Amino acid sequence: MPILPQPPYFLVIASLLIGVTSGLAFKGTLEQLVRDWSRDRSIDLKAKQNSKELTIPFITMSGGICVFLSSGLQIFTFPPDIAYIISVPLTIGTSALVWWQLGELLEKLAKEGFKALSLDAF
Repeated sequence: MPILPQPPYFLVIASLLIGVTSGLAFKGTLEQLVRDWSRDRSIDLKAKQNSKELTIPFITMSGGICVFLSSGLQIFTFPPDIAYIISVPLTIGTSALVWWQLGELLEKLAKEGFKALSLDAF
């Protein structure tokens, strides 16, 4: 009878910490970008979205989420290759949609100002 490897509990905790800390760095960078833009409206928000200051935390956060999802699936007895086959496309798709939505929001913010982002309008 083959011995199954232990579930990757360490990876779950480590990837969760990576995702959370990178998410906090992304949040702080994004807040600083919007704060700077509110002081100086000549800043190109779309160009700043593609800067490494914003993309590196976002990619790191997405990578942490991918490993977290895969490790979570492995805990529920999925083999590692199947777990990554599920988690990688799911993470890439979700991250791409979030990045696109962020770009749309920054573009709308640049054109119409903060009133365009009012939740009461929806």
